[in-house]
Amino acid sequence: MPIDLDRLERILPTVRKPGRYVGGEYNSVVKDWASTPVHVCLAFPDIYDLGMSNLGIAILYDILNRLPDVLAERVYLPWVDMIETMREHQIPLFSLESRRPLREFDVIGISLPYEQLYTNVLEMLDLADVPLASRQRTAQDPLVVAGGHATFNPEAMADFIDAFIIGDGEEAIVDVVRAYRETQDGSREDQLHALARIPGIYVPRFYDARYNADGTVAAIEPNTPGAPMPVRKRVVSPLPQPPTRLLVPNVSVSHDRAAIEIQRGCTRGCRFCHAGMVVRPVRERPVEEILAAIATILRQTGFEEIGLLSLSSSDYSEIGRLVETITGQFCDEHLAISLPALRADSFSVELAEAVAQGRHTGFTFAPEAATERLRAVINKPIPTDEMLDVARDVFERGMRTIKLYFMIGLPGEQMADVEAIADLSLDVWRIGRQAHGRKAQVNVSVNTFVPKPHTPFQWVGLEETTSIREKQALLGRQLRKRGLKFSYNDPTVTLLEAALSRGDRRMGSVIRSAWEKGTRFDAWHDQQDLNAWIEAFGQAGLDPGFYAYRQRSPDEVFPWEVIDVGVSKRFLEKEYRRSHQGETTPDCRQRCHGCGIVSAYGDICSPTWDCPPRE
Repeated sequence: MPIDLDRLERILPTVRKPGRYVGGEYNSVVKDWASTPVHVCLAFPDIYDLGMSNLGIAILYDILNRLPDVLAERVYLPWVDMIETMREHQIPLFSLESRRPLREFDVIGISLPYEQLYTNVLEMLDLADVPLASRQRTAQDPLVVAGGHATFNPEAMADFIDAFIIGDGEEAIVDVVRAYRETQDGSREDQLHALARIPGIYVPRFYDARYNADGTVAAIEPNTPGAPMPVRKRVVSPLPQPPTRLLVPNVSVSHDRAAIEIQRGCTRGCRFCHAGMVVRPVRERPVEEILAAIATILRQTGFEEIGLLSLSSSDYSEIGRLVETITGQFCDEHLAISLPALRADSFSVELAEAVAQGRHTGFTFAPEAATERLRAVINKPIPTDEMLDVARDVFERGMRTIKLYFMIGLPGEQMADVEAIADLSLDVWRIGRQAHGRKAQVNVSVNTFVPKPHTPFQWVGLEETTSIREKQALLGRQLRKRGLKFSYNDPTVTLLEAALSRGDRRMGSVIRSAWEKGTRFDAWHDQQDLNAWIEAFGQAGLDPGFYAYRQRSPDEVFPWEVIDVGVSKRFLEKEYRRSHQGETTPDCRQRCHGCGIVSAYGDICSPTWDCPPRE
């Protein structure tokens, strides 16, 4: 039954932004509960303000609600004041559309885009009165399914998730719902066996991990006949039609715009980039489909900004024609265009001029490293002069703000590379001052490199906190004295991210212990409690440095090898060796390098050169 509306209305005036919890957004879908056989609640384990901007949730919400026998609703984690109030008044976590408690749903689908959400997942399940541990749930409990980029190493959350959707979810979520409906009256074991037979679904219960005496993984092996090893990710091609009846939020959100994914995947091969490896192969959406979607979105939502999303938007093969057509076709709408991911080496004067015709606030570029030597190491070989020319083009065409993203702690980095970040940023700032005087603004964001699974740098250790702090201090002195905006992350938080992203199944006890000590919203600076995490690691007899700082041997078995992303480990190792020599690997649209994707998904990936077989 829905929660009591009177009780909810009494508590909402006592919390911040009550609009987060009332539902009823324009374009939300409300189906009849009694006449719909399968009930799914899509959960984003952070606040409404962030979750409403998540395109993955929007896509699945649209797909599921188009099915006549499926009802899909949403839930976001309440903010701390609402959590405390709900616990005080014994109000369980509920969906926004029908205000049903989550425990009444058949399937809870959780989005996990990054690791700092892990304790939030436990908070959501506990608020919903759903058993935290997968093995404690029966067929009377909701089936807890998770997907997203963080699940390409699912082991850290294996204790809490019944099944992981690995890779693209558009088709897989439908398969999951169909398998659930066929086993709806069966046992939980029956349901999980049905899910395990679906390509791209990893059911942790059907696998066991063994460890060596030194704490490294000896093997991960199926314990049930028919459980695949490894589980290969799902890939959809062509991309399904984009959702156009987008939800219009009740309160201001992090990205108050409509979003269209113009391209999925990336061919650049940056060695640090997790998404660039796990989301291969590239699939582009046709220009005409994008234009039609924009027209429909504007009619159905009233948004005034469109985000053209991709891992590298300027690499979209027809980006110039697309932007020029958008600005011409929708000029009367005063539509702003957002290109959130740009590369200086695929940017053009024409693109800058086309975007400048709309209402645009600025441009973001991600050089990552400031010296050509280090950019060769990470395989992002963009000449410095070319980046400065792009900055000049942007400023001279009316843009007044450029944001630059860099990383420190990269493999092979020297202090001269860090000093070069300040030098390059100041050079861009001087170009801006020449064009706009004091109105020019350069924002510099510097994050600490985290070695991620399924990348050529998965063998690398995280740089020590003391060294990172020294580099951050140097940049702060150089940039702030000239008035540039400089932001960076806390290296102790980076340690936690590295440990969680590279963790094995033993990490489950750490996550639960940390949550029991009150950790939640670990991505929020004012909510972080790193001491609780340190205590949790100690109680589990584990060292976060073992997962984060340790250099891996070439033959080490990784926890994430239970997942096959289509890129072979041998290829990643070869790329790692090339990084030691500062050798670059060209864009695979120019030449195929035999990463394994063609062998795994040959009908989707179409290289321009003959591709060698998967190694």
